[in-house]
Amino acid sequence: MGAGAYMSNYRIRPGDTLSGLAARFGTTVSKLAKDNNISNPDLIFSGNNLKIGHSGKDSFDAGGGRQGVRGGNTGGMDVGGPTGAGPSSASDKMRRLADAARSAAMGMGGYNSQGLCATGVSRAIRNSMGIGVSGNGNQIDNNLPRDKFRQVNMSLEEALKTPGLVLTWESTSSRLGSIYGHTAVTLGDGHSSASDFIERNTTNNGRTGFKVFMPIE
Repeated sequence: MGAGAYMSNYRIRPGDTLSGLAARFGTTVSKLAKDNNISNPDLIFSGNNLKIGHSGKDSFDAGGGRQGVRGGNTGGMDVGGPTGAGPSSASDKMRRLADAARSAAMGMGGYNSQGLCATGVSRAIRNSMGIGVSGNGNQIDNNLPRDKFRQVNMSLEEALKTPGLVLTWESTSSRLGSIYGHTAVTLGDGHSSASDFIERNTTNNGRTGFKVFMPIE
């Protein structure tokens, strides 16, 4: 940025959201996200500094030793937005679920769908968390115990970067999928998910009613 560029720092408070701060400071969410290297605009941390009005290369100032969204270990989940997961914020429970999902998928269909997505996801949840969850792809979201999972508001692109999130779709473009929907567990590599098989390029194409659920510690 140029030497005369305007800059101000704002310390994020509990309850703040990026959209609310953008409105307050007369800017946009996309500009704030770009200027602070925020990959998930719904995830900001209380106590970190938000840079307003410039395009510096630094990410969040890691106040108190807590890293921001970009890299490192996060110091906690979200404090103001509706989400609560980021590329580096996976808990041990989430990583165990991702590992269990990969194992279940490889033990069922490998890289080929068997039409048993909910069975694979249920098996992974049971093996990693000891919880029995029933239902098909578009029912499992309602059957996840709310004291063990919470819904988070994030894009598929962001979710796929984080291991151990449960994805659900109300319907897909296949004949069975139009009736039963689809569900899978993210593996954290940015593109793969696991159910009764490993889907190496998970997309929303032909799928509707997308939801994301995160295990609660």
